[in-house]
Amino acid sequence: MAASMLCRRTAVLCRALKGISCSKTVLSVDSQRGLLLQSASYNPRPLKLNLHQPYIPDKDSEKTPEWQKSSRYDRKLFGRYGSASGVDLASLWPSRGELDQMIAEENEWHPPLEVMLKNVEAREKEEAQKRLAKETLIAANMAKMPKMIADWRREKRETKSKLKEEKARRTKLLAEARERFGYALDPRSPKFLEMVAEIEKEEKKKKKLVKRRLRDEQLAAPPPVAPPPPTAVS
Repeated sequence: MAASMLCRRTAVLCRALKGISCSKTVLSVDSQRGLLLQSASYNPRPLKLNLHQPYIPDKDSEKTPEWQKSSRYDRKLFGRYGSASGVDLASLWPSRGELDQMIAEENEWHPPLEVMLKNVEAREKEEAQKRLAKETLIAANMAKMPKMIADWRREKRETKSKLKEEKARRTKLLAEARERFGYALDPRSPKFLEMVAEIEKEEKKKKKLVKRRLRDEQLAAPPPVAPPPPTAVS
């Protein structure tokens, strides 16, 4: 019996909670409908436009922004309200410096036809001078070409001859080292380098002796006899 009583009380509690949630849902829907109806029926008042007394900033006031004190803003006011803006028409005209700057920009970006023709003529003259200088340089280099080729061939022959002489001298020194020491030496060894230094020293001495002998012979030779002057024919 106690169990049946508990079941009945639980069912009553569930029905009560369900009724409360349904009532909250109905209230929320009704409140949303009321807000929508209120916003739809709202009719704001129109803004009052003062077209007869336009807003003219006070340039002497510290609260007025700097951009409203510029001549550009004055031009905007005059273009919008005309003489009602209170802007002096003469102040809208560019100053002498601004006018000179405008004229300079106009001449730079849109020069007159005569100036454009002069610029084209000067550019063509400059290009012709550059082309002439280039052709002159090419002609001068072409005139030097045979001599340059001959010099290159001569230098090539001399280099080849020096390499051949150096190779022959190296072979001779290696043979002399083999003959002196009885075995082949490494050209980079100290013995070989010392032998080469001695041979070069002896060759220098021989060259000095030859030069001294030639000089002594020239000094010992009798001076050349001058030919007798021609006799005058009577």
